[in-house]
Amino acid sequence: MKEKMIPQRYLNRTGGTLSIMNKLVLAGILLLSFSCAVDNEQTVTNFTQLTMQDEFDTDGAPDGSIWGYDIGNGPNGDGWGNQELQYYTDRPENVTINNGVMIITAQEESFQGSGYTSARLLTKDKFSQTYGRFEARIRVPYGQGIWPAFWMLGVQDSPTEIWPFIGEIDIMEMRGQDPTKLIGSLHGPGYSGGEAISKEYLLQNERLDTGFHVYGIEWGPDYVNHYIDDVLYNQITPEDLPEGADWVFDNDFYILINLAVGGSFVGSPNAETVFPQTMLVDYVRVYKYNGLN
Repeated sequence: MKEKMIPQRYLNRTGGTLSIMNKLVLAGILLLSFSCAVDNEQTVTNFTQLTMQDEFDTDGAPDGSIWGYDIGNGPNGDGWGNQELQYYTDRPENVTINNGVMIITAQEESFQGSGYTSARLLTKDKFSQTYGRFEARIRVPYGQGIWPAFWMLGVQDSPTEIWPFIGEIDIMEMRGQDPTKLIGSLHGPGYSGGEAISKEYLLQNERLDTGFHVYGIEWGPDYVNHYIDDVLYNQITPEDLPEGADWVFDNDFYILINLAVGGSFVGSPNAETVFPQTMLVDYVRVYKYNGLN
């Protein structure tokens, strides 16, 4: 693993490291600005020890030691349980690395019985971790029916353990038709699908698809913090779950990055949806949980 500079999120405009007090003050201001309740106690963490990184520095196919692929339109042919319209492939037409960026491309084309193609990459059986910071710098696409996501699933303890009992952490997802709105969520038994524990963040005076943003979580025992760039916009704890529901976020999770087309979450593309659409990923980095709250 090559030596990397301190990520920009830890630096202020003069290049110095933000003090803990400054971070706490900033977090307080942001909480007031973005409608988190002022009496919610937020856990702000600072994880700095890299455990996995992909900077996408080598042109061609993604690193096979880190990334695998989901292929097709779902195990049951039902659009991955969401009525998605694309067929996922590992073709360079749908995923490639060029000039330091991983490019996931959704195409409108007839392929294997589907009207669209795209790609879904995952680190299952290659990299997983319990707790820590998981982040990626991404430029999302746009348009009705376009659904980019950066998310995580729990590692199964046995083949019979299925979603949502394994848990799901949505670090970033957005509807292409709502280019100023980011959504972060947790799914588990009793709070999955449309009943997930979610928080929306509205970008002010800017669109998510017009530039790169760092999407991340900082995750420890009994909390998951959601970030965009340096903004802490949500914290979810066991107290936020429905009464009697289990917190299933104390085991290894692996990473997924995908660009879906259509589905129950976003609806189908319309005549104004432009293809191809691209999701650009500058890097993915994971940091070790250091036990500090």
